[in-house]
Amino acid sequence: MENAMLVLKDVIKTFSEDGGSSFNAVDKVNLCVEKGEMVTFLGPSGCGKTTTLRMIAGFEMPTSGTVTIGGKDMTHVPVNERAIGFVFQNYALFPHMTIYKNVGYGLKARGEKDADIHDKIINALSLVGLSGNENRYPNQLSGGEQQRVALARVIVMDPALLLMDEPLSNLDAKLRIYMRTEIRRIQKKLGITCLYVTHDQAEALTVSDRVVVMNRGKVEQIGTPLEVYGKPATTFVADFIGQANIIPAKVQKIEGETVSASFSSGYTVCVAQNVSSSTHTPAAGTEGFLVVRPENITVGEKGQGAVQAVVKNSVFVGSHIEYDLLFDGKTAIKANIVFKPDMKLYKNNDEVSLTFDERTMLFLEK
Repeated sequence: MENAMLVLKDVIKTFSEDGGSSFNAVDKVNLCVEKGEMVTFLGPSGCGKTTTLRMIAGFEMPTSGTVTIGGKDMTHVPVNERAIGFVFQNYALFPHMTIYKNVGYGLKARGEKDADIHDKIINALSLVGLSGNENRYPNQLSGGEQQRVALARVIVMDPALLLMDEPLSNLDAKLRIYMRTEIRRIQKKLGITCLYVTHDQAEALTVSDRVVVMNRGKVEQIGTPLEVYGKPATTFVADFIGQANIIPAKVQKIEGETVSASFSSGYTVCVAQNVSSSTHTPAAGTEGFLVVRPENITVGEKGQGAVQAVVKNSVFVGSHIEYDLLFDGKTAIKANIVFKPDMKLYKNNDEVSLTFDERTMLFLEK
């Protein structure tokens, strides 16, 4: 907490609906962000991530709870007194102003000297790779360049906290990949604390120190990209981030750190780590789900693995083959197999065997 730049404590935002009813768009969110950390809010549309960001910025006031920035309670402090920078989804550049004037607008409004403003603008444009574009206008730049101008306009103000609300959503796929790398590079170079909202899982995993996964106003999990992908705390996180097979299962026994659980067919796996959505060890007979990623399943000849399945569909996507399979006659399984020139390709209705990498499987209670 000593190095915390931002602390959210029991933050709730309630909105009223027609007819007098209400709902919590953000429901008891707690978060501590360290100085220099980049934290991403990730979740589907309507999960509360942008509303949370707007409360941190001061555009929305919490119904209850507190927002602390730099050790000071900012819950009800106006936007212009929070020392934050906000990069919006649309670039919000002034079309009648040059890039130089766009970037320096905030400094001018703050009353800084022209000489100081000039140096700061030149440095900011250099940082985002736009040196030499000072006299051009926004409509003379590409979408990616305009987004970099918007970023330069914010960082030139030297904010204590940088907030970004889906800043790359208006860019094409290739440019998004380039820009997310650039944003991460700039954030690390400046050492600025950054909160970043996105619904793109790859974007979140690429740029973040930690990811806050939200669903229906609540925080499902907070962790590093490796943690939320490799050890999802809930079936929602497992299903939302990447692909996951979520298979109903029942605990058979517990041996130290290992959970033995069985599918409905009777096939039993020994999960290497006792990972549960609850804090206690699940007892024998506990019902839940086994979670396994498609890339952690091997597809082989019939009779060579413990689980027999039928191929329902196969798609070659270049780097790998995506199989849709069925076992038990009812349980759908996805498997992604890395392509090799000499490998056997299974066709629809072929009978095959599946082998699960038990080291990567998790058991989650219902």
